[in-house]
Amino acid sequence: MYCGSCMRDNALAGSLKAAGHDVVLVPVYTPTLTDEANHSLQRVFFGGVSVYLQQQSALFRHTPKFLDKLWDSNTALRLASQRSVGVDPKFLGEMTVSMLEGEHGPIKKEFEKLCDWLVTEPKPDVISLPFALLISFAKPMKRVTGAPVLLTLQGEDLFLDGLAEPWRSRSMELIRANVKYVDAFIATSAYYAGYMTEYFGIPAEKVHVVPLGVNFEGLAPAEKTHPGFRVGFFARIAPEKGLHNLVEAVQKLDGVELHAAGYNLPEHREYLAKYAPFIHYHGSPDRHGKARFLQSIDVLSVPTDYVEPKGFSVLEAWSCGVPVIQPAHGAFPEMLAKTGGGLLFQPGNNTELAAAIASLRDDRVLRRDLAVRGLAGVHQHYSIEAMTQAALSVYHRVA
Repeated sequence: MYCGSCMRDNALAGSLKAAGHDVVLVPVYTPTLTDEANHSLQRVFFGGVSVYLQQQSALFRHTPKFLDKLWDSNTALRLASQRSVGVDPKFLGEMTVSMLEGEHGPIKKEFEKLCDWLVTEPKPDVISLPFALLISFAKPMKRVTGAPVLLTLQGEDLFLDGLAEPWRSRSMELIRANVKYVDAFIATSAYYAGYMTEYFGIPAEKVHVVPLGVNFEGLAPAEKTHPGFRVGFFARIAPEKGLHNLVEAVQKLDGVELHAAGYNLPEHREYLAKYAPFIHYHGSPDRHGKARFLQSIDVLSVPTDYVEPKGFSVLEAWSCGVPVIQPAHGAFPEMLAKTGGGLLFQPGNNTELAAAIASLRDDRVLRRDLAVRGLAGVHQHYSIEAMTQAALSVYHRVA
């Protein structure tokens, strides 16, 4: 699947390189899939097959490294990642705890491989980890390199709150115990900075906001050629993203078509099937297909039940000259306050959502005004260059 966090980090790495900085982007678990030029290493650490085998059997925790290369190869990992595999909640919880136990857990061999590689590399000025589920990397990487460690917060609470007990409590305990090894945390929104400070017990002075940034290449407004009025949904097709809310709202209205696009996980196939009769589903498009999809709709709405810390599709919609209608929670109020590119509604109130859709359906002038504001605002506040400068400011502060 196209992962928003991976794409954010890949875009940042590319922008840093373009600005003359030396960046090594290290994939974990599987090779990364991006809709832009991929700036990551060919080598993958903590290969998903190796980690799975070591979690399942102690035998694989002691196999020689030359043998591990067979299932750590990019070919093996790509083949494994193409399979649609349901994940047992018990195994998922156990695996999460094992990763967070780090050097003292059942997959300590993978930490040894990472540290062995690090000592052969030039000493970095900073190390940046992509999310808190890898916080156990901080202590050994800092010990080996002497470099300060940063960690980006971008949606961990959704995953952690979905874990069953006792694994959720144990995971939270391990993350909180490792906070002291991280020199600075980066949040993608002011909302999430405040929320995660309390959630993980992070000292407030350690948390910095680096808003998301968009690479505008290929994303631009286009003339609408379709008849009627189209509402678009662009996000992972999963209950927390709120497609069901949008379906309920649109069913209250006349003259509105609902179009949706985004990756559909195997465990959520039935969820999509339930709402398929009410939507035009466009699959999981690549970058070119994403631009065409966004350019083809009149308004975007991703009415999440989850209190969203990012909202990248909102920025992409604005980049294509499309206004948005979003719930007034998470990062959305601050995003709309900066740009003025849409409307907010009370979360969970699908009648209010329907009324907002109707107002843009019936008022072409308002729709155009919000689109113009959103386009100007996203270029002013959410460019890849702005994200890069904000990230560099934090890097210099800790280095």
